[in-house]
Amino acid sequence: MNNTETVVHGPGLLGGLSGLVKNLFGLLVSRVELAALELSEVRNHVIELVAIFAMAVLAIWFALVYGTLTIVALAWDAMGWKILLIMFVVFLIITVALVAKGMAMLRQGKLAFPATMQELRNDREMLG
Repeated sequence: MNNTETVVHGPGLLGGLSGLVKNLFGLLVSRVELAALELSEVRNHVIELVAIFAMAVLAIWFALVYGTLTIVALAWDAMGWKILLIMFVVFLIITVALVAKGMAMLRQGKLAFPATMQELRNDREMLG
């Protein structure tokens, strides 16, 4: 009788490299999926931010027009200047409120990718 032993070898260099490539590819795909998910959320915030700043630009133009008209009306020494001054102040307040809202959105990081960035930091620490 022949005594043959079956020896189990590891996957070898090529097997190890292919496993590493598969794992890295899987990691890359999961990060791209996470970024795509966060991008859809960020897109909504970008649209809101653009609308807020568009309204702020419109309001500041009105403030400038009414401010200029107020100066003209004051120079004419007529009583009609008071309503122009009130409109100037109203649009100025609207502009300040809209800009403050937009800046608050930026400070809150609503345009960032927090989960993706955290995962990438974790990956960097794990690999490096």
